Amino acid sequence: MLIHCKKLNQEAEALTRAPWPGPLGERILQEISQPAWNMWINHQTTLINEYRLNLSDPKARVFLATEMENFLLGDGSQKPPGFTEK
Repeated sequence: MLIHCKKLNQEAEALTRAPWPGPLGERILQEISQPAWNMWINHQTTLINEYRLNLSDPKARVFLATEMENFLLGDGSQKPPGFTEK
């Protein structure tokens, strides 16, 4: 099934289920495509590694949730300072 993806601003394959609990997850399901979600997963991995986030820390989880919403539905999420692709 195709949807108009807000992140990519084009038709793309839809997610098959909400990737996050609650209203934010439902909004992502309705507005974000699978390719855009995959982009977020790659960016999230960069954030976790570069900031050395401990996902058992509630502050780290709040940070990632905020960055996810910004990346997918907002103005975007920046790479960590000094980060370069290898």
